[in-house]
Amino acid sequence: MSHNIKILPGATVCEDCTLEGDITIGGGTVIHPRVTIIAEGGPIIIAEYCIIEEYSTIIHKKSDQQENPPKPLFIGAHNVFEVGCKLESPCGHIGESNVFECRSYVGVDVKIGSGCVVGAACHLTAPQTLVDNTVIWGSEHHIREALEKQPSQLLQLDFLSKVMPNYHRLRKPNVHKRQSSTRQSQEPSPKP
Repeated sequence: MSHNIKILPGATVCEDCTLEGDITIGGGTVIHPRVTIIAEGGPIIIAEYCIIEEYSTIIHKKSDQQENPPKPLFIGAHNVFEVGCKLESPCGHIGESNVFECRSYVGVDVKIGSGCVVGAACHLTAPQTLVDNTVIWGSEHHIREALEKQPSQLLQLDFLSKVMPNYHRLRKPNVHKRQSSTRQSQEPSPKP
């Protein structure tokens, strides 16, 4: 399996994590140690400002009806994957501002909107679609609509990006912002 890991500037990615396949990590995203991200069924694109905590697993599963080229698994911005959660998906899109609490599990036939919360130790294996702002909690998987938006994690992201380099070895960003072309800067400006 080819390893094509792209880390954008501003991302904090610990060396002590498993990244396999074609993975793009957006700026401002924090990936803790002991995280496993495997893109076996196609690329995984993680947008900006996500937090992926220890022992979390994200797998883009290979599908029997795999397209060529395979569709990417896109994980929207501001998602939080808490300790030990697991997400398996054959393709698709995970919305923005979701929280996958500790030891939660989201199976291959589950589609996630935006602003959703999958409660601690909840296992979603039956085919279903979580519309925006859905909250699932408890051993019996109670469902309700969130009354308010999920709070921003920007303060936690800022703290983690400053503290983690003191305690962990980090992978360096390997994708750089495009420079403005030198040709444009050499052209004379129009005279008034």
